[in-house]
Amino acid sequence: MNVQEQLEVIRRGSTAIISEEELVKKLTISIKENKPLRIKAGFDPTAPDIHIGHTVLIQKLKHFQDLGHHVLLLIGDFTGMIGDPTGKNETRPPLTKEDVKHNAATYTEQVFKILDPDKTEVVYNSEWMERLTPTDMISLASKYTVARMLERDDFSKRYKDGRPIAIHEFLYPLVQGYDSVVLKSDVELGGTDQLFNLLVGRDLQREMGQSPQCVLTMPLLEGTDGVQKMSKSYNNFIGISESPNEIYGKIMSISDELMLRYYELLSDVTGEELVSIRSKSIHPKAAKEALAGELTARFHSEADAEQAKIAFGALFKKKEVPDDIEEITVTTPDRSIWLPKAMAEADLVKSTSDGRRMITQGGVKVDGIKVTDPKATLEIGATYLLQAGKRHFRHIVLEKE
Repeated sequence: MNVQEQLEVIRRGSTAIISEEELVKKLTISIKENKPLRIKAGFDPTAPDIHIGHTVLIQKLKHFQDLGHHVLLLIGDFTGMIGDPTGKNETRPPLTKEDVKHNAATYTEQVFKILDPDKTEVVYNSEWMERLTPTDMISLASKYTVARMLERDDFSKRYKDGRPIAIHEFLYPLVQGYDSVVLKSDVELGGTDQLFNLLVGRDLQREMGQSPQCVLTMPLLEGTDGVQKMSKSYNNFIGISESPNEIYGKIMSISDELMLRYYELLSDVTGEELVSIRSKSIHPKAAKEALAGELTARFHSEADAEQAKIAFGALFKKKEVPDDIEEITVTTPDRSIWLPKAMAEADLVKSTSDGRRMITQGGVKVDGIKVTDPKATLEIGATYLLQAGKRHFRHIVLEKE
């Protein structure tokens, strides 16, 4: 592709490019010299699994990869032990080396569901950071001032509020920036919340005689509620390791407006196809089914996606229940058990309070009959089919303890 055609792909879904003029120059030289740009994105292994919100950056890396550029997938096993202070109101405890190693083990497997492993260079920043001497670290720290660090929104707020800022937290953006120096990156990708850290990389590269990297920021993906950013903390996430039925069902549950957002940031559809979907040339329901199928197949297989579609249709169109419902035995010392307690013990809800709230809101059925009394109980010596919400079922065998 020529420069303008590449820019069209690169701009898709992005929030900002700093600077686009510099990126045009880099792309022009890349084409002229037939030399791919070095595209960097870093991921700290702070948890063993990732959700599709994390894959927004990975999808953009794929765009660069498809354009013929060299992708550098940085696993921040060193920075993960420092702990990214971005958006944090308190100093958080660093992860241990064992935690990071355990979490990192699953990252590449999950990421390569999107990226081509043969065209991806995986690097770990401990490879160079653990070789730095104390003198090297002091030299690196001398490249940035405390005043510049306090320009960060989270640091500034904590400083004004009298909340502690540990010295090691200042090292995080420095190390992330130094990674760009070591890797000689031409472009670094990150979320909008990472802008400060990404710009530190530009500054350090310039300080050390390199051409500064361009910065491309991507938005934080909203979760299934369409309001909060996708997070396990908000229970609005779609985990890429979840079952095909879960992934398919969660995507089908999102709003039509959010569907367009997911299409732009996660789908492989072309720009022309995206225009058709936005203009509703394709019926929104059909478009959502196509998106659910695409993402389910990406993280599992085409066959799994087709089976998930069939299961979803049986559950929601025919009002049938799935035929693979987990059976759990629940015991009680009494002759009956409070329904919210039975739901919690069957892992249908997180707590009895959640169960009581769901019953009150009309989201619970026992043997296909809606229950609205939060004081309802189940008698021992029977098997019940419990349904919480639209997709979660359990067969509960209730026995005397």
